[in-house]
Amino acid sequence: MCPSGFSSSSTAEEVTLGIHGDGLTAIVTGTTHGIGIETARVLALRGVHVIMAVRNVVAAEAVKEAILKEIQTAKVDVMELDLSSMASVRKFASEFTSSGLPLNILISSIMFLGFVCCNARNNAGITATPFSLSKDNIELQFATNHLGHFLLTHLLLDIMKKTASVSKREGRIVNVSSDGHQYTYPEGIRFDKINDESSFQLWHAYGQSKLANILHANELARRLKENRVDITANSLHPGAIITNIYKPEISGPVPRDLMDMLGNYALKSIQQGAATTCYVALHPQVKGISGEYFSDNNVAKASSLAKNTDLAKELWDFSMKITD
Repeated sequence: MCPSGFSSSSTAEEVTLGIHGDGLTAIVTGTTHGIGIETARVLALRGVHVIMAVRNVVAAEAVKEAILKEIQTAKVDVMELDLSSMASVRKFASEFTSSGLPLNILISSIMFLGFVCCNARNNAGITATPFSLSKDNIELQFATNHLGHFLLTHLLLDIMKKTASVSKREGRIVNVSSDGHQYTYPEGIRFDKINDESSFQLWHAYGQSKLANILHANELARRLKENRVDITANSLHPGAIITNIYKPEISGPVPRDLMDMLGNYALKSIQQGAATTCYVALHPQVKGISGEYFSDNNVAKASSLAKNTDLAKELWDFSMKITD
């Protein structure tokens, strides 16, 4: 893929300028704060019918009201979804299926690492928290950041296939990961120690969940290509966003080598942070591109572990077994 012509300073509105999303329906998780709000707003601005899949319905309704006030023609709906609960994911998928709506775009706008505090936070996932278990007794970061979205994608895939076939328009699945995926455990995914508190390292656990986002998209892309399904699956790094999701009193000090890695990035605004997500979801330059990792609105290099096809297949089988 050739350079897009966009950069780290491009905003979500800039990368979608002139693109008409009329007739498209998108589910976007985590749309009550930060880049999740901006992603929903810009998609709605371009004519996409946006389904805000959120844990906090009250907060989402306020966001919806603000979007409709700015964009009178916007189509925005709110549905409840708690990604840390498989029961909630299944309920959401069932209710969406019953709605009869099509589905062209699925954006897993998962929480990413932020290390400068201000009032901007994406609540679709979780980052660097002390060891705890989800409602399904799975380590919380892995459950929320990976398994919840894995199950959601799996349950909605048939609707996306039908929509792509009927509409003759390519479907797109977008996993918002992070360059923090490089800071995982040495073996990548600790399949036999996911719930082992004694070997748990909170920042590596965060990196593990971010690596899982990429591996999931890559293996899904492979399977879709193999079956000649007109749906792409990609992952991305939104950038180092000014956010308050990192709280030292909860997460402890950021490891030095992780801070050194983050120090290579220029801080982005919320508008810039949502750009790559909107670019991958809507831009015609990305048509037919699948199984890639994006950053700054261009194809980027992920870690060697993220490119490991055997690891991706193992994660797929592991995730299917847990969510079955």
